[in-house]
Amino acid sequence: MKYFKQDRNQKLYYLTAFVSTVLMVIGLLFFNPRSGGTDLGFIFQCVVVLLLSTSLFIYPRYENHFFRKLIITIASIYLYMLFFLYPDTWSSFTLLCFIPAFSILFFDSKLFYFSFVFNILLITSTFIYILFFDQGNDFAHIKQDLFGNVNNFMGTQVILYFIFHLTSERIKKQQMFFEKLQQSEKLKTTGQLAAAVAHEIRNPLTVVKGLLQFYDSNNSFSKEGKMHLTLMIDELKTAEHVLSQFLSIAKPDEHQHMETVNVRDALQSVTGLLMSYGLFHQNKILLQVDEDLYIAANTIEFKQLFMNLVKNAIEVSTKDDSVVIRAEEKNNEIEIKVIDAGFGMSEEQVQALGTPFYSLKTKGTGLGLMICFNIVEKYKGTIRFQSAVNQGTTVTVRFPMNS
Repeated sequence: MKYFKQDRNQKLYYLTAFVSTVLMVIGLLFFNPRSGGTDLGFIFQCVVVLLLSTSLFIYPRYENHFFRKLIITIASIYLYMLFFLYPDTWSSFTLLCFIPAFSILFFDSKLFYFSFVFNILLITSTFIYILFFDQGNDFAHIKQDLFGNVNNFMGTQVILYFIFHLTSERIKKQQMFFEKLQQSEKLKTTGQLAAAVAHEIRNPLTVVKGLLQFYDSNNSFSKEGKMHLTLMIDELKTAEHVLSQFLSIAKPDEHQHMETVNVRDALQSVTGLLMSYGLFHQNKILLQVDEDLYIAANTIEFKQLFMNLVKNAIEVSTKDDSVVIRAEEKNNEIEIKVIDAGFGMSEEQVQALGTPFYSLKTKGTGLGLMICFNIVEKYKGTIRFQSAVNQGTTVTVRFPMNS
């Protein structure tokens, strides 16, 4: 179905490009007072029509911001050219007012602002020309009510801006909803897998671990043999730890005890626990927390969340870097940032965070961040990663303020 829709949209685009080209050619060849001969205006119109048609048809091969800007620029030149070459066609002024509307179809905010400003500069130059240099009165219909035409133009630009703004906000909300839906599907899939893994593996692990502990307590084993037993027991504990992470996702405790968490106290506790870990990696942890910040959550889960985030920040930081934890109130929310100056991540890596088994660590499982996402969602918060390669990472967590 997805590929069918993509194919259908592509066909619709090419149909639109074809119809637009046909209309431009009709305007060029039929009932055109400038057609034939060596009229420079007609030759220029032919060149612009050729450039615009070619750009429209090759755009799907590249589909980047440069080509979108090129199409809008050529289309603007084409419409202004029609306005100046055929002054008797009064409706061409209306087309000039709606040039920024074409950029909305590309869903590119930078392109909209470019076309918006570009069109205002062009129309300003046009009105100056009509007012001071139009000696032949080719645009008498504009000059007769210049203020009214300027006012109408500005009115259409305001309307287009509001249409763009509302459309852009709606797309952003849909994108956020889609991302939350994806995250929910990830958690659901991992939860189902975790239940199966727990059922099939936990009992055999318990039996094997118990037998190994029994043999470890037997003095008949040599020192080297006991070392091997201890090593196997430790590895089984690691496997049990991973399994416990699965279970915390598969069967979250929705009725866990809620309490008023003092953000400052909780983060100081996290910092105290991880201070030695930071020193081991030759990093400092800087805590910057405002007073009287409270949220409704479970203290253990809150600490678990930031233990994961701060520990990750320490591990990606280089020697003598500082990890900053900053908490403050913003717009009736508690905003907590964990900032590191580590190696950072690409946009693709940031998008993949929270995916089951995706981790940038050599021995990571990716479950730690999944639990972080789960805890934040459980307490109606949001988590956002802002990162760039070799420029560090800022993790921003927001919770509703507990008044």
